[in-house]
Amino acid sequence: MDQQKTGHARRAAESGPPRPRPRPRPLDGQDHPYVRYPRCRRYTRYRFYEATALLLILSGLVHLVVFAVDGGPWNGPVSWRKPVTFGLSFGVTLLAVVRVTSYVRVGPRLRAALLGVFAADCVVEVAGITLQAWRGVPSHLDMETPFDTAVSMMLAVGGGVLVLLLAGFAAVSFRHRPTGPAGMALAVRSGFAILLVALVSGAAMIARGVVLTRTGHQEAAYHSTAALKPLHGVSLHAVLVLPALAWLLSRTPWSEAVRRRIVAAAVGCYAAAVAAAGVWAVLGY
Repeated sequence: MDQQKTGHARRAAESGPPRPRPRPRPLDGQDHPYVRYPRCRRYTRYRFYEATALLLILSGLVHLVVFAVDGGPWNGPVSWRKPVTFGLSFGVTLLAVVRVTSYVRVGPRLRAALLGVFAADCVVEVAGITLQAWRGVPSHLDMETPFDTAVSMMLAVGGGVLVLLLAGFAAVSFRHRPTGPAGMALAVRSGFAILLVALVSGAAMIARGVVLTRTGHQEAAYHSTAALKPLHGVSLHAVLVLPALAWLLSRTPWSEAVRRRIVAAAVGCYAAAVAAAGVWAVLGY
């Protein structure tokens, strides 16, 4: 018996002190925001993308101050409205997509790379729109000079990249059930599905405007997007509102069944708002 105890003590001494337990990670390997991770390059990128989103939001707020000081029309192809609304919208959308994709079953390296392209595209879009606002010319559908044509085409190509990236994230969310607290899977899938409506409506606005511009109806092209703007704006931010609601509900003491029902009711209400905006777009298109 004494020999066994001596053998155990000797082996314990040879093995050294016990190794520290690793930090907890999600079972599915995803980058959930409610789990702490060791500092590494990939997670630093996520913080950089979020900082970029905040800078875009700040740009929109700064141009709101510029509008208050400089004045001018709020509506129309040339106004301070565009750098304000696009800065805020792209910043909020980028911030939402960075957070929401942590629940989508995408490899961490692929997710970081795709978000990098998405963040760069958002910066290019807002920069082009802001540049044209300061030059006092339309940002979209403007073919008056070679430079304006180049900017318009750059914004159109950037919009195509946004469609491909977000459609890809949406497809993955439907192929593999998103992770997260109760109601998050429905919120993420519904948010991406409604976001696709925003992408389709945005593409329709650009396509119709380009056709009118190419046929010599420049002024009509600027006003052709009015009917689709409410649909585009309402459906654009479902990917932020619905997952944020599911996340906030996870902080409450309510049961999972109650939280799922609340998320389902919110999805129904949001879908009804999108449908109403869609009817308005069809009637005015």
